[in-house]
Amino acid sequence: MKKIVAIIFSIIFISQFITGCDGHNANVQDDSEQAEKGKLSVVTTIFPEYDWVKQIMGEKSEDAQITMLLDNGIDLHSYQPTADDIIKLSTCDLFVYVGGESNGWVEDALKIATNKNMKVINLLDVLGNNIKTEDAKPGMQSEDGHNHGVSYFADSDVQDRSITDWDGEWQSVYTYLEDGTLDEVMERKAENGGKTAEEYRAYYEAGYKTDITKITIDGKESTIAFKKNGVEVKAVYEYKGYQIYDYASGTRGARYFFEAVDEDTAAPKFVQFSDHGIAPEKAEHFHIYFGNEGFDKLSQQMENWPTYYPMSMNGSEIAEDMLEHEEKEYDEHVWLSLRNAEILCKAISDELQEIDPDNKEIYAANTASYIQKLAQLDRNYSNVVNEAKYKTVLFGDRFPFRYMVDDYGIDYYAAFAGCSAESEASFETVYFLAKKLDELKLPCVLTIEGTQHKIAETIVENTTDKKQKILTLDSMQSTTSKDVYNGAAYLGIMEKNLEVLKEALN
Repeated sequence: MKKIVAIIFSIIFISQFITGCDGHNANVQDDSEQAEKGKLSVVTTIFPEYDWVKQIMGEKSEDAQITMLLDNGIDLHSYQPTADDIIKLSTCDLFVYVGGESNGWVEDALKIATNKNMKVINLLDVLGNNIKTEDAKPGMQSEDGHNHGVSYFADSDVQDRSITDWDGEWQSVYTYLEDGTLDEVMERKAENGGKTAEEYRAYYEAGYKTDITKITIDGKESTIAFKKNGVEVKAVYEYKGYQIYDYASGTRGARYFFEAVDEDTAAPKFVQFSDHGIAPEKAEHFHIYFGNEGFDKLSQQMENWPTYYPMSMNGSEIAEDMLEHEEKEYDEHVWLSLRNAEILCKAISDELQEIDPDNKEIYAANTASYIQKLAQLDRNYSNVVNEAKYKTVLFGDRFPFRYMVDDYGIDYYAAFAGCSAESEASFETVYFLAKKLDELKLPCVLTIEGTQHKIAETIVENTTDKKQKILTLDSMQSTTSKDVYNGAAYLGIMEKNLEVLKEALN
């Protein structure tokens, strides 16, 4: 991206210097004209930022150049800057953007900016510890099209598997936990979870503990060899089916059973595999349970789950693989919290007052007035939720409203995370959400603006009543310059969302 941005900027900047450049839309003048008139220039990425700037500046916004880059209904997560966008950013006085993965292009664009005195506001940075990570709720479909951790599935979805799924040479990860190789993994878990690194280490110490250092599985011969203290024992195993588990966390899983053919073998008589899969596929790693007291005894084993990775991987590679699963993916939809909006508007106001001290008092007064309106609407939301019949919402869609529902203690279920690019829901996801709708007796399925609502319709069709309403909450990710021209405002949209939420909760 860096090279692309730099090349685009260089080419277009030269072109602009020679011939001039038209604005991005009818409301935006070119930069040379702006510079000539000495107008304050503010560039924002999305509509809420744009509207906040307008509200803070008030009548002074008429004397400024305020640009909204995503002005054609382009989703934040799919937006890529044009050369014209980069030029506007490069010369502006204040640049306001969301931050996070969707704005990965910004860092490179700022490096080549011509205005070295530019003020920059990253919304995620402003909020600091108040930002949230994407939440993997039960039933929610991940980017690879599967449920998170196979969190929910119908019993009929589980298929028999062959020992060939675990073919190969495997090593225990317990050694790497003991020698400190996995310390960074524990630290990362602590950053993302509710325990300290030491508490996580103790938990995995109990879970990974084993004296079987190596397991070799020959799928063709149906053999499993266990190596302990340099001594290997081996047996032929026969598939004995599977068992489905409903865990206290609300997730589900399956273990696959194998029994030694030779009763006199020194190898474990009974073996269970778990790799989070529910159908034939090659395992990338697995948990194993083994012993001589029968499958029932093994099925009770929940605290110790020896874990094995391919022998071809070294400790660092295993740690790296584990860390990939611990990477934080931040929920970028911070503007959908009225409480966040108060903080962010104050930050924008502070920068505008510093850039334009002649109008400092005006900006301060406008900000105070606007924050009062935000606070009142926040109280209205609290009142509606406190008086509501239900405290849960269900989305047959992406879910960008995590900040909103957390503000008011509302639980939720959804087809996809807020930043997901998925558009097709699996049977497992639809089935889970339909059953959850029945279980909770919710009157509505929610969607976000701009979608065809097919998933929501399918969920309703798979419920018992089949009468639930489909309602839409506006995430403001698709607000266009035309909407702005027609009077769209952040407060107005949030007020409409409150009316929708009220219906969904009663």
